[in-house]
Amino acid sequence: MADRIHIIAEVGSVHDGSLGNAKKLIEAAAACGVDAVKFQTHIAEAETLPDAPMPPYFKGEPRFDYFKRTGFSLEEWRELKQHCQANKVEFLSSPFSLEALELLEQIGVATYKIPSGEITNLPLLEQVAQTQKPVLLSSGMSSWEELDRAVETIRRRHDKVVVLQCTSEYPCPYEQVGLNVMLEMRKRYGLPVGLSDHTLTPYACLAAAALGARVLEKHFTFSRLMYGSDAPHSLEPAQLADLVQGVRAIETMLNSPVDKSDASRFGEMKRIFEKSLVSLAFIPAGADLTPQVVGIKKPGSGIPAARFHEVMGKKAARDIPAGHLLSAEDIAD
Repeated sequence: MADRIHIIAEVGSVHDGSLGNAKKLIEAAAACGVDAVKFQTHIAEAETLPDAPMPPYFKGEPRFDYFKRTGFSLEEWRELKQHCQANKVEFLSSPFSLEALELLEQIGVATYKIPSGEITNLPLLEQVAQTQKPVLLSSGMSSWEELDRAVETIRRRHDKVVVLQCTSEYPCPYEQVGLNVMLEMRKRYGLPVGLSDHTLTPYACLAAAALGARVLEKHFTFSRLMYGSDAPHSLEPAQLADLVQGVRAIETMLNSPVDKSDASRFGEMKRIFEKSLVSLAFIPAGADLTPQVVGIKKPGSGIPAARFHEVMGKKAARDIPAGHLLSAEDIAD
């Protein structure tokens, strides 16, 4: 993750419990050029009470029923990890309980993403930290005090942490993205930072990339018309591909410093677009060079226009025809 910006397609539960859809989402995200595809590992009985409230942005069915219906078995999770490997993207999934963490450990997840709602679940963070695996820590619902404790909990074990600015609004308006918070996180913790974005466009991720984000996470779906809690605020394939292309372009710009002290590569352009000193009329030998007879015109292959005042007041070394590009030989010492 250190060498380039890591782009994660967050599938979440967009698959709606279909293993086939989950695999096709992996393929579609990989075709867009992402580095990783992330799911959410929900084990309903371990995570929530049956009467827990539904979020305001999804009232389709009770959360317990939704997690129960859309969950995968251990073997199905293994299949998805293998399918990610076959499509050359990293498999990620967020654990929402200690049981989910245990399941993900069994299939060999290399990096853990902590979702915003688990920031205050310190027992889960402690267990994740004990694995010694890198952690992507999403900050959506937390205060600074809560985030400080979460970062401290993981750093007791290791420093392989990327802190992600996130705003838990679905969709998130531009005014609430909080790019300033991302920059403050980098300063506050001395750790790499990134953005887990819930806006409806790629723009926030592009801005974050330009500001130094090392990880970008964006919800992904086949279509925003799909059923479920995440599809309406996700990017569709063409948008995700555009995001990836834009981030890679920004990355190239950031990794390619330009030396402004050397303009030699613009030699031909300077000859075409810059201007030189020219004679506006016939100038006899010995005559004074004044603004009445010397002007400034293209091309830039003669005495540069910047030397105009230096030349004024000197004399013509020889007869100079009108419309002539002045040279050093035309000017008497």
